[in-house]
Amino acid sequence: MAQIVELLASPVHRFEGRPADGPAPAPDGELVSTVRIRAGLGIVGDRYFGQQAHRDASVTVVAREWLPDGAGLAQVRRNVLVEGIPVDDLVGSILTLDSGDGPVRLRVRRPAHPCAWMDVTIRPGAWRGLRGHGGVRCVPLDDGVLRVGPVSFSVSADSASADH
Repeated sequence: MAQIVELLASPVHRFEGRPADGPAPAPDGELVSTVRIRAGLGIVGDRYFGQQAHRDASVTVVAREWLPDGAGLAQVRRNVLVEGIPVDDLVGSILTLDSGDGPVRLRVRRPAHPCAWMDVTIRPGAWRGLRGHGGVRCVPLDDGVLRVGPVSFSVSADSASADH
């Protein structure tokens, strides 16, 4: 059964500078049980909400199956951690998630490549180990709510992707 394992809505960008310097401290409350999503804008309260430079990638989703034991959203800085959904295979598709408050469609635009920070926040070798499995960057197509817990999902073709 598919599920949303964790949700992250952080008002701050913690991975700035060089990985050797370490991340900035995590703000209280960045791991949440519910997020509110706005079409075309992202997750309310997140550092990339409504940012023009991130409109094409305002919601990030990663699969739990590829993360090392003990790693979660605080380490990889993605927004939605799912289990049972092959997100890395969905670039160019529409992923629809429904955790009980109605469907939220996400246009899966491109991979979310891991970076050298993964070797610092998870463990040495994580950057290389997550290549090809760092999750995906999405544009929300609907306003809605996602919650931690069981989630139904569907995948459909993205007719708009042929235009890009």
